[in-house]
Order: sequence, then structure tokens, then C-alpha cells
Amino acid sequence: CISGNILFNDEIPVNKHTFSKYAAYVQQEDILFARFTVREALTFAARLKLTIPHEEQDARVEDLIHDLGLQYVAHKQIGNVFHRILNFGERKRTSIGLELISDPSVIMLDEPTSGMDSFRAREIVALMHDLARNKGKTVCSTIHQPSSEAFFYFDRLIIMCDGNIVYQGDAAKSPAYFRSIKYD
Repeated sequence: CISGNILFNDEIPVNKHTFSKYAAYVQQEDILFARFTVREALTFAARLKLTIPHEEQDARVEDLIHDLGLQYVAHKQIGNVFHRILNFGERKRTSIGLELISDPSVIMLDEPTSGMDSFRAREIVALMHDLARNKGKTVCSTIHQPSSEAFFYFDRLIIMCDGNIVYQGDAAKSPAYFRSIKYD
């Protein structure tokens, strides 16, 4: 039997209230309103989640649109599986934005690159890397079979096989790192 406590920063116990205050979870499947534009979706999330004045919420939405690289599609409807308007990467960045609007410290993503080509997957991994390095976020994600280009954005890894941990530690020291290097 395994027991213990889960804490944020070795101090704050994790429960429903503290998780929603400090962390965000991005599901594998995007759940977005098809008829909203990217800006409308982010504004809607801001109105629901934030208690700051609307002007500050709107400024946060615009900053997030810029940070996520969504300026060129901010005015476009999101669309759905029957009427595709945004590509997979744009939809995923919008989903991530819906969670980032509350400025969480910890971001958890469930297979954020599934269904994407290697270019779009690398874009998402680069975004997660930027959030960690430049915005001070803790980013945890499950990713199956990342490309070598995406792999180089990882800092720390847990590699699993058949439900067992086979490596945990620095990505640059992992066996997968050395297999992803292209030798001439």
C-alpha cells in the first residue's frame, strides 16, 4: 500500500480548491464552442474564471493571443469536426489558452500533440517549453513517440514501458536522447 501527501511547493495540500487555484488541466480532446472566435472563447473563459475588471481581462486575453501566436486567427471561428476552420495546432493552442487565462502555476496536458503532424507537434512542444522557461510555469505532459525535433525541448523525463518506469531524470542524459541524435 502506498500512502503520502501531495503538496504544491512542499507546503500547500492538493485538493479540489487548491488544484483549481494553482493548476490547470488541458484534455486530449479539445472541447471548444465551434461558433466562437478564438478571441470570444478566451474572453468567455476570462469572464467565467477571473474576478478582475473587464478591461484587465480583455488585456489578458490580448496578451494571451499574442503569447500563443494566435493573432492571425483571433477573429476566426473555431469550427468543429464537420466544418474545420482552425487547424489542429491552432485549436490546441486555443484550448491551452482557455486554461492559461487564470495564470496557473502548474499546467498538465494529456497528449497535447496527438493527431498532429510533426511540425504542429513541435510547435506545441516549443510553446510548452516557452511557458516553462519564460513564464515560470511547471508543465507536465504525456506524449507518445515524440519526434526528435520535439524531444530536444524536454527538460526532464519519465519513460515508461508496459506501465513500469524505465527512466526518470534529465532528458539530455536519457537513453532516448542518444537514440534521437542524428549521426553523419
